[in-house]
Amino acid sequence: MGKKVMSKEELLEKKEELLEQYSKARRKSAKLPVLTKKERKVLGIGKDEGRAVVKYARVSVRKAKLVIDLIRNKGIDEAYGILKYMPRNASEILYKLLKSAEANAVNNNQLDRDKLYVAEVYADEGPTLKRIRPVSHGRAFRINKRTSHITLVLKERAN
Repeated sequence: MGKKVMSKEELLEKKEELLEQYSKARRKSAKLPVLTKKERKVLGIGKDEGRAVVKYARVSVRKAKLVIDLIRNKGIDEAYGILKYMPRNASEILYKLLKSAEANAVNNNQLDRDKLYVAEVYADEGPTLKRIRPVSHGRAFRINKRTSHITLVLKERAN
């Protein structure tokens, strides 16, 4: 029932066809199967971007999205400036994430730092830590400490 993993030779033979298929925009219901890490490396997918992910960040998705919306589609220096002086807890997490994505883009994929911009940034909900606060008459109130998974992708502007 599992999917067939293609060998390196098969991948290289079908490279143009596969890249064309995977680059098309399509509906969520018509998505192609996810490529393995080996397949993505052979095809060179992801070499035009710098990606960084933080998992289990101790900030709620709702609060993170307030800062995320400010830096989306901004140049890297402008995004650094916004995050540096934004008085929110999520901005510190996103600042470190932006530095990591920049390092990945410049060092791993040899992209030009001056042309980088924040192409994608989104936050998904992580697991919620459930805590209890005692209150009067022997009762207990629930405290939800929310976490999030934040992803940031930098790409080069085509100028």
